[in-house]
Amino acid sequence: MDKFIEIIKLTLPSVAQGLIVTLELFAVTLVLSIPLGYLIALMQRSKARIPLLRWFLRWFAGGYTWLLRGTPLLLQIFFIYFGLPYIKIGTFQFPALNNMLACIIAFTLNYAAYFGEIFRAGIESIDKGQYECAKALGYTGSQTMRKIIIPQMVRLVLPPVSNETITLVKDTALVSVVALNDIMRETQLKVSALSNVSPFIVAAVFYLVLTLVLTIIFNRLEKKLCNY
Repeated sequence: MDKFIEIIKLTLPSVAQGLIVTLELFAVTLVLSIPLGYLIALMQRSKARIPLLRWFLRWFAGGYTWLLRGTPLLLQIFFIYFGLPYIKIGTFQFPALNNMLACIIAFTLNYAAYFGEIFRAGIESIDKGQYECAKALGYTGSQTMRKIIIPQMVRLVLPPVSNETITLVKDTALVSVVALNDIMRETQLKVSALSNVSPFIVAAVFYLVLTLVLTIIFNRLEKKLCNY
């Protein structure tokens, strides 16, 4: 027992340092992917007056969603980090990215596709009669979305968004494969250095606490919005 406690004490500082990297990746991904996902949802439902433009926006958004949801996030990380520098278009050569930036790009693009589908489903679940009522009241399309559709959509999509957000916390462990010193990477290093699996327990506790905090936050948001 004393040895276990000693190992935990040796592990905590490193894993806590990795927690900072995990939280940075999580926060940046969430801030960037949610608005991008909403944009993708709007593109999928584009009502542009020019038929060719409308077709292109819907085709692009649909293809983007299919590609990013249909391939593993790990593969996307590898492609952006290892593959992009080998791609050359004319005289333009994609630069090599550091591991943090590559992971942020991969996570943002991937989660935007999932959030986009969630937002699209939320928008389409709103009764069409509300659009007609808004039009009768003289609301423009943007006013209708901002004042009527989005507030209702937020309440509808909050549960699946909360699930994706919690999944995001766990998916951050994938970045250890490109030597980004997150919780998992620091834990692996400690396991190797100490020849003991106890650091995995510390990592598990960190992830469980993070998911618990997010669960509490989203549960309170759901209750508040449902009582709105």
